[in-house]
Amino acid sequence: MTSGRTATETDEPGPLYAFRQFFALERDVLVLSLAMFVFSLGFQMTNRFLPEYLVALGASGFVVGLFGTVGNVVSAVYPYPGGAVSDRIGSRYALTLFGLVSTLGFGLWLAAPGIGPLSVAGLTVEPWIWIFAGLLFAQAWKSFGLGATFAVVKQATDPSRLAAGFASTETFRRTAFLIGPVLAAVLIGLHPAFAVSFQYVLAVAVVFGVVGTVAQHVLYDASEDTIGGSFAGLAQVRRDLREMPSELRPLLVGDTLVRFANGMVYVFFVLVVTRIYEVGLETTVSLAGLSYAVDLSPAAFFGYLLGVEMLVALLVMAPAAKAAERVGLKPVVALGFAVYAVFPVVLINAPASAVAMVLVFAFSGLRFAGLPSHKALIVGPAQRGSGGRVTGTYYLLRNTVVIPSAALGGYLWAFVSPGVAFTIAAAVGVVGTGYFLIFGEEFEAYA
Repeated sequence: MTSGRTATETDEPGPLYAFRQFFALERDVLVLSLAMFVFSLGFQMTNRFLPEYLVALGASGFVVGLFGTVGNVVSAVYPYPGGAVSDRIGSRYALTLFGLVSTLGFGLWLAAPGIGPLSVAGLTVEPWIWIFAGLLFAQAWKSFGLGATFAVVKQATDPSRLAAGFASTETFRRTAFLIGPVLAAVLIGLHPAFAVSFQYVLAVAVVFGVVGTVAQHVLYDASEDTIGGSFAGLAQVRRDLREMPSELRPLLVGDTLVRFANGMVYVFFVLVVTRIYEVGLETTVSLAGLSYAVDLSPAAFFGYLLGVEMLVALLVMAPAAKAAERVGLKPVVALGFAVYAVFPVVLINAPASAVAMVLVFAFSGLRFAGLPSHKALIVGPAQRGSGGRVTGTYYLLRNTVVIPSAALGGYLWAFVSPGVAFTIAAAVGVVGTGYFLIFGEEFEAYA
């Protein structure tokens, strides 16, 4: 995606190409995206490890599932109120407000072990309660402006290159998904007790939140920004639901089933590595004639596994978007859905070894190959100027249905077995993938 330059068929697809495309964006969009990068870094440093943090603070597996469901609720309901706030106070101050709120959430996670347990009206409030409270704050910036991001790409990109446009922004943003967990793994390795070492991670996340908030407030000029006007209350939501392009409905059904399946088990991935397999990494690395002992706890090793997953994602997104221009969006999206669907059974049945875990999470990275094409397929049928509303409507429907998935997964994990939870999740994902393959429609610009 560029401003004033159209990529040609001779451009080489790859991560560096996507970065060049990204940094050609106009200044204000670039500032907004850089702020998104910083907050994504803070959130990705912390979010994937929070289930382990909850267990360390005394939560059960079912509580972990409820935590995932609360996250689903936030993802479903925050974007539209966020747009209303933007309408009321303007984009610049809305961004600053949401940055401050997210930073407060990181701080509440940091303070949680020191707050409880407390006795209130005869009831004991456990420290893990504050992790739930912190999530309501920390996810504010992450969930704000989802539709605006899609609308910017829609307006600035030729229809036949939407997937490449999304690959440019996603490659940049997903770099935070690579750096964050790896940085967290380094910090977690500084102390043998996870509840202590994770405090270092949370402290750094607070710093990132402060820096991101200040930077976006100082650098972002929203004097000509009208994106906030895309959200006009409940009447607009109802109208958008009625007017959703019919081409999106098969995609929405398949996507919702796949995401429901993923939501059932997503929060438990870290617990599979740290609690079921208890897989760390102990080896010796030779470099420049010197030998270094590597001894990673399971929690620290999980951070590096997430890094492997995202490294594969960064390598495949841009080439897959380029391939979509030749074979169409639907096959590429279906590939991503298929990896989403089968990953739970691959993980829960993998050998309990470091090498196996690296291969499993590398495989998981392939699901991101379909992400740019998926976004293009969502926003492609929308009329110019309405991409944000169409996207907001799509995600509102999908995320609302997905809300109970983690609680269901948590119930199966705690009261039946992890294996059953992961197997049922995979079955639901396969149904969703099959439905999309049979009924899904191609965006005509790629047909």
